[in-house]
Amino acid sequence: MSTITGVHHLSLTVRNLEASIPWYKQLFGLTKIMDEPHEGGRAGVFMLPGGQLFIGLHAHDVNDGEPFAETRTGLDHISFAVSSRAELEAWERRLAELGVTHSPIADRPYGSVLVFRDPDNIQLELFANPDA
Repeated sequence: MSTITGVHHLSLTVRNLEASIPWYKQLFGLTKIMDEPHEGGRAGVFMLPGGQLFIGLHAHDVNDGEPFAETRTGLDHISFAVSSRAELEAWERRLAELGVTHSPIADRPYGSVLVFRDPDNIQLELFANPDA
């Protein structure tokens, strides 16, 4: 069997590229790679600092404008790894500075997590392993 070496990119459907692109760019410090027109819509493709992960934000002409809900079939949430609990605390401060509503850091036996949502209600998490 072939080996998967990691995740190359995430592609998220959003209601409004003009709202989502600046939100994601400001929060994560994304670099724009390209605009990508596709049948029935368009997308922007961005790279996280360090080039380890790409994020595509897609708008589809037939999108009915309904916000994301993890209770429907498909994506539940996305969790980004951070290097330590201290890094998680730095992210908590950054979210507060940007006015992004978020949970307090929850410490669990399997790690620490900080939860927030994007403009389309997609749940995003920042996660630190307990050994970090």
